[in-house]
Amino acid sequence: MGRLQAKTDYENIRNARILENQARLKTLGLQETISELRSIVSSAKPSKSHVSKKWTKKVYDTSSLRRSRRLTKIAPEVIPKPTSLRRSSRLRGTTCQPNSGEVRDVVKDSPRTVGEKIRPANMPLVEVKGSELQLSPEASALRCSSKGRGGVYNPVFGICCHFCRQKKLCGEEDCKRCSNFDVDEPCIGKTDCSVCHSSNGVLCRACLKVRYGEEMEEVRENKDWMCPHCVEEKGAKPHWICNSSFCLKKRKMAPTGIAIYRAQELGYKSVAHLLMDELRGAINRKL
Repeated sequence: MGRLQAKTDYENIRNARILENQARLKTLGLQETISELRSIVSSAKPSKSHVSKKWTKKVYDTSSLRRSRRLTKIAPEVIPKPTSLRRSSRLRGTTCQPNSGEVRDVVKDSPRTVGEKIRPANMPLVEVKGSELQLSPEASALRCSSKGRGGVYNPVFGICCHFCRQKKLCGEEDCKRCSNFDVDEPCIGKTDCSVCHSSNGVLCRACLKVRYGEEMEEVRENKDWMCPHCVEEKGAKPHWICNSSFCLKKRKMAPTGIAIYRAQELGYKSVAHLLMDELRGAINRKL
């Protein structure tokens, strides 16, 4: 009974407040303004019952459909090629190709023997026509700017490194092959295995130092130098392997990436020495 009485009092107060507000709006003249605005809005807004979608008949064209030139067997128009395209210096060959003379590309499956003499891997056979083959002064300066891997790319005279796969002219100043394009001289900036004489033993100065911990000058003096593949086959160093991405994938191992910083932090001479120690530890743990 008390709750019902409280509710009735609240409703009475609310109704009295509504009447008071309506009387105030009427005295201010706002009630008429509200009514006018509502009438304007209702007249401007069309009712849904009077809105009807206009229907138009779609007329289909009876002309032939558009077909591609390949389906209609119409020969395409010959668009003339522009006289000059913008290319990088490497693609245009302005910095690495000889100034004059005709050069034939290297035959990958060419024999490694010339007569009875085995041709080293750092002296691949290149057929050359013309006697005036030389680098431009700009290309020569760029070639020697990077002694580790060389600074000039050359698809013909450049020798591909087994690890970094950069087919560049070496950065050695005394290299007759990369400076004068003497095909009968070896590239002194790339190694050659005394056993296999294959592309697996071709390494540039930077990869030889960082990945295997050897110096190019020591390799040149050592006529019996063996590449990491031959060292592994001969068993000269237990657990010694080639850490190139090709060879690691053949072993179903993940490539090491830039592992030289981790090897140096742990006190190893190169990445190969780090992997050799890790393989030795992994085998010992299995045993």
